[in-house]
Amino acid sequence: MQTLPNPATSTSQPEFDTVIKRRKTRPVKVANVTIGGGYPVVVQSMINEDTMDIDGSVAAIRRLHEIGCEIVRVTVPSVGHAKAVGEIKQKLRQTYQDVPLVADVHHNGMKIALEVAKYVDKVRINPGLYVFEKPRPDRTEFTQAEIDEIGEKIRETLEPLVVSLRDQGKAMRIGVNHGSLAERMLFTYGDTPEGMVESAIEFLRICESLDFRNLVISMKASRVPVMIAAYRLMAKRMDELGMDYPLHLGVTEAGDGEYGRIKSTAGIATLLADGIGDTIRVSLTEAPEKEIPVCYSILQALGLRKTMVEYVACPSCGRTLFNLEEVLHKVREATKHLTGLDIAVMGCIVNGPGEMADADYGYVGKQPGFISLYRGREEIKKVPESQGVEELINLIKADGRWVDP
Repeated sequence: MQTLPNPATSTSQPEFDTVIKRRKTRPVKVANVTIGGGYPVVVQSMINEDTMDIDGSVAAIRRLHEIGCEIVRVTVPSVGHAKAVGEIKQKLRQTYQDVPLVADVHHNGMKIALEVAKYVDKVRINPGLYVFEKPRPDRTEFTQAEIDEIGEKIRETLEPLVVSLRDQGKAMRIGVNHGSLAERMLFTYGDTPEGMVESAIEFLRICESLDFRNLVISMKASRVPVMIAAYRLMAKRMDELGMDYPLHLGVTEAGDGEYGRIKSTAGIATLLADGIGDTIRVSLTEAPEKEIPVCYSILQALGLRKTMVEYVACPSCGRTLFNLEEVLHKVREATKHLTGLDIAVMGCIVNGPGEMADADYGYVGKQPGFISLYRGREEIKKVPESQGVEELINLIKADGRWVDP
């Protein structure tokens, strides 16, 4: 269950504060999960299964939810798929629980969106595709009359969905993609973050005119610098306009493997460190389950959510008095279930107590064949290396902080 963080009790702030100050946003409810409003940054992903495969989709959603994915997105390319989502939702309630679901709707999606809005908790639309403007190769300009005509068509197409979601108390994500900007946005602003931002604001203004503000915004791009610039500009423009909508962060089409993870982290973590972002999705060309640990690792590294043990370990060097890689693995395997603890594994006295920062426990090589165990910065006892992991566990147990895996 989500809980709001406790407010800081100190009235003074150090000159260089190490706590990230998040941009203030309105809370947006997606079933039993809240995005924004000071709530913890929410982790999302998307299943790969065809939504018409009811059993396969239910199993995939459950797998993701069980490992910490708090909101799950499904693709809805047709009205038939939209109706299938209703069956998926019902089966999840019957066999597991009511997982917050988002429907992904793209080209000319009004009928699809209106149908699926009956079943899901949030609908994601892409402004560049929701009312598809077929490009004209011979076009050299847009007249004001054409712009006004398109704007009116967008409003007519968007209004029924907005009213439906508003009246049901559900949410919408206005999900702008750098690679699918509308033709008139490209003519007016070029292939730029400005065009992405203006595309979102056009839809935001329509929603606000209909008294609908249960909105989340995304500015995704496959190039990290474009993605960062778009989100920063979006936050700035919303501040100027008095808007406080939460932002969904992601680097789209990040790829796979090590580089996909690095690329996603570079974009998402940079913005989170700026205080921008209320929910994240790491988009990997891998099984969706592989995305969730990356999300939580990013959040933990920035101190935004703590969902695992934090291990502090020095790099191996000539001073190290034991096999650091092997020992760290043993310590991790024995303690990785102790959510909330910080444990330091340091190979020598040089990188020992002074560089363990604020770790709860330390495992330090101070002399060959022996391990010094620390509680905070206090050395508690020295034990033979062969007993190091066992004695670390005993120390944690003695402090009442051990739980069985």
